[in-house]
Amino acid sequence: MLLHTSAFGALRDELFESLGTKNAKGVLFRIGLKSGEADAHLARRLRADASDEDAFAVGPQLHALEGAVHVTQVQLEIDIDSGHYLGEFIWRNSFEAEQHLASQGLSKEPVCWQQIGYASGYTSGFMKAPVVYKEVECVGKGDDQCRIIGKPLQDWEDADELQNLFSREKLAEELYSLHSEVQNLRDIIAPALTPDHIVGHSPRIAVALKLMEQAANTDVTVLMLGETGVGKETLAGVLHKLGTRRDDPFVAVNCAALPEGLVEAELFGVEKGAYTGAEVSRAGRFERAHGGTLFLDEISELTLGSQSKLLRVLQHGEFDRVGDSRTRKVDVRLIIATNAELSHLVREGKFRADLFYRINIFPIMIPPLRERLDDLPGLIEKFLDRFNSRHGRNVLGITDKAMACFRAYHWPGNIRELENLIERGVILTEDNELIEESSVCIGMPMDNVNESRVTRAGELVSTHGCGAEKNAFQLFVNQGAASFDDFEKNLLRGAMESAGGNIAKTARLLGMSTPQCRYRMKKFKLA
Repeated sequence: MLLHTSAFGALRDELFESLGTKNAKGVLFRIGLKSGEADAHLARRLRADASDEDAFAVGPQLHALEGAVHVTQVQLEIDIDSGHYLGEFIWRNSFEAEQHLASQGLSKEPVCWQQIGYASGYTSGFMKAPVVYKEVECVGKGDDQCRIIGKPLQDWEDADELQNLFSREKLAEELYSLHSEVQNLRDIIAPALTPDHIVGHSPRIAVALKLMEQAANTDVTVLMLGETGVGKETLAGVLHKLGTRRDDPFVAVNCAALPEGLVEAELFGVEKGAYTGAEVSRAGRFERAHGGTLFLDEISELTLGSQSKLLRVLQHGEFDRVGDSRTRKVDVRLIIATNAELSHLVREGKFRADLFYRINIFPIMIPPLRERLDDLPGLIEKFLDRFNSRHGRNVLGITDKAMACFRAYHWPGNIRELENLIERGVILTEDNELIEESSVCIGMPMDNVNESRVTRAGELVSTHGCGAEKNAFQLFVNQGAASFDDFEKNLLRGAMESAGGNIAKTARLLGMSTPQCRYRMKKFKLA
């Protein structure tokens, strides 16, 4: 595969911007390392009967043919049997140095990290032992040429530091440590969730909230079930605030986002030196949640081995950090969530039966949005307030046609999908206007939208006493309204009277958001 030098330069710049200089160097080194190792195997096949020196020459020749750099040998001592190696080479026309100069200018240190990785990988593969090169001169830092020296890893004084170049675990460990720190800060500064934050007027969600209240003041393990996007983490936060541990930490973990090799370190912590890159001891999520609540989302994504260790914590309240022999005790309240059918996974052998029975003590089913459409107005109002504030806008609500479209939609992404659509609508809508269906109903069914609107109006009139068993058209005719505006005004007035003058309650009666209701009442000078 050929990679255009400008494309490589763009990738290189993005790595430095995204990961920082230190981590980007490691990634570039390992890219070159893999390429060099592959070429070492090729060299052995091409010149199987040649001397070590002649066979080794394939690497520099391939490097030049690939357009990376022109290589001139200065010194080469190679003895595979004894493990002795010393190589010195001059590099000219280094494309990596040229790309660095073009995009970032002169550097204070050598810059040919991908090529150093290639030379190290090639020679290590050839010698069947780790060999590392250092760039002692580099055009990227103002020298006339690039010059490299290579020798076995153990022969360098800073061998321990150089060893880290071979390991991707160090980068992953640093990134996940940063992620954990950011998450902890978010937990600290996030506003406290209370039941008042939950929009729940529909019967299905009311049942779930009642179960949460019953479980709140106990330490029972709660299993939250429901489709993706129904708000399980939000409800878990509310459950924590309802309980006796409300003043202690609430720590959330998305098990699906944890790489398999770091699951145990992330959950249980790691001791210094447990593996390459573990330079300091670090507490896991269980320790950070001590005294409080630990929320494990998407638990079905854990491996069977991790499930076994989780079961131990649940049964005995103890665990071991990775690389540590000391058993630690922990006191946490556990809330678990999944969108999978765990009983099916148990039958398929993908989830431990003993863990399933241990966590399936107090299940709470969170209904999908399509089964709680009466909560749409309240949810829309909540998200409008949030995104108006975030984006500095003043969008008043959504149109009737958009609301009818929402009510006819299946909502596979549930509340998270609604939230994203409202944010899109706020961005696309001018201040003091309503979000049009064209901005938010992309791909949604549009058939019978007007019929749905009329049917909903009829339901509201009948249910809330604005017309006593009359549908919308009957009310329109019997009132002798001269226009639809007159009908709408009378409907608003009737709902306002039923709500005792409370605009928010009026909005709920009419199936619209409070800003939308307030806008329409101002239109007819009713408020």
